Amino acid sequence: MPAISMFYGLIVYMYFMDNRQHKKPHIHVKYQDDEVIVAIPEGDVLDGGIPASKMKLLQAWIEIHRDEFVANWQLAASGQQPYKIEPLR
Repeated sequence: MPAISMFYGLIVYMYFMDNRQHKKPHIHVKYQDDEVIVAIPEGDVLDGGIPASKMKLLQAWIEIHRDEFVANWQLAASGQQPYKIEPLR
């Protein structure tokens, strides 16, 4: 499970070959002891949760990097290493 980005205490992961459990492209985001699974590129929460202030940052970051997520998911779903995505600054 490679980390594709880290910012403001959020660690964003994209699992290889993980399209069976959630049935759509998604990322796993950890913040301290919390984890949320978010559909990409839509940004809908599939499972879990993080503090609202961190979720707003995550949603903004997803919006900015929408095209990169789609490309990365195609790589990950085919078993290849996804690229790092620029953190939110």
